[in-house]
Amino acid sequence: MKIKSQKDFFSGLMFLGVGVAFSWGATNYSIGTGARMGPGYFPLLLGVIMMILGAIITFKATVIETETGDKIGAWAWRPLCYIISANVIFGILLGGLPKIGLPSMGLIAAIFGLTFVAAKAGDRFHFKEVLILSIVLSVLSYLAFIKLLNLQFPVWPSFISG
Repeated sequence: MKIKSQKDFFSGLMFLGVGVAFSWGATNYSIGTGARMGPGYFPLLLGVIMMILGAIITFKATVIETETGDKIGAWAWRPLCYIISANVIFGILLGGLPKIGLPSMGLIAAIFGLTFVAAKAGDRFHFKEVLILSIVLSVLSYLAFIKLLNLQFPVWPSFISG
């Protein structure tokens, strides 16, 4: 068996692995039936679909010839680090770190932190554009989560809201 597209082959394996993990994790919950779905029904179904998709992609990568072989390039470390850091910062700002005495900064500050750090992952960074995006995301998140869904989590830092 000769791999004719490395990118497709390894992405297919990734889909297979994630599908197996979802399906295996779903077995810890009640599956139910199509008419009365349990909490494990959707993850199991999603896992099976991902495994099928992964098998198809992996098979096509060994059968369909590509001109260059679609070699896998180098890891994009900079974007990877910024995106992971943005999510960690969002969680820390939203919930705080009680063990070290860092209070929650709230939803608005967390969205601003997430947006600014994630924007550094790209090739270009324009402060004005990122600021506008942060404001729009903050307003929409406030309306969706606080006003419409009535979720109860801090919106503003505790030293401001009391």
